[in-house]
Amino acid sequence: MEVDDYIAALSREGSLLGDAAEAAGLTAPVPTCPGWQVRDLLRHQAFVHDWAGRHVREQALEVIGDPGEAQILADGPPDGELLAAYRAGLAELLRTLRAADPAVQCAVFMPAPSPLAFWARRQAHETAIHRLDAQSAVPGRQLDPVEAFAPSFAEDGIDELLMGFAARGRYRQRTDQEQALAVRTADTGACWLIKTAAGKSTITRGAGDADSALDGPASGLYAFLWNRSGPGPAGITVTGDPGAIATWQSSVRVSW
Repeated sequence: MEVDDYIAALSREGSLLGDAAEAAGLTAPVPTCPGWQVRDLLRHQAFVHDWAGRHVREQALEVIGDPGEAQILADGPPDGELLAAYRAGLAELLRTLRAADPAVQCAVFMPAPSPLAFWARRQAHETAIHRLDAQSAVPGRQLDPVEAFAPSFAEDGIDELLMGFAARGRYRQRTDQEQALAVRTADTGACWLIKTAAGKSTITRGAGDADSALDGPASGLYAFLWNRSGPGPAGITVTGDPGAIATWQSSVRVSW
């Protein structure tokens, strides 16, 4: 995917998130984020949009610190202005990314072709996953993880999670057992192999021998790997050693 594709996805997913938040109401609980109400989701996402945009606008050469989640959820505009503030912040982030020099230099926290590509991609997927959260809060709405995302976008999101987040030290799977877990998208033909041994894990693209496997549509795998769906609703077939799946779910839980 190109930068323009990520920006278009961010615009689409951000709008859907706002629409779902409005339909649910600010006090509705968010089932996929236990303990949160919709107001918390909006405050979190509004902060992250502003935080991401600042890196590009200010050309910050170090990752900008944050006050911590508790403070983020306590700050921000009052409820009556919250939804409008979220939408205004989304629009500002989109303007920032669209106007940025493709060669802009600023800090990133995972490998990427360029800083602009990193921030456009990260915010597209950040917002997409939280769009699922907002929609889960709408009364009477049944989410279908299999149909939630275009296969190519979902495959890219899986790749960002596995090759980016899961490779970082703080999320590395920790187990003394030797395990190999294959993740395979039935509709796009992508495959990743997660090997864990001696308390360390390596993740590679491509097929290989595995003790267990997750097979299913890219959209369902995307939602499952981000802990937003169980395997059944996501259309995923789980084979082999269930311990490798449990190790993944207990280790890789990205707060942002």
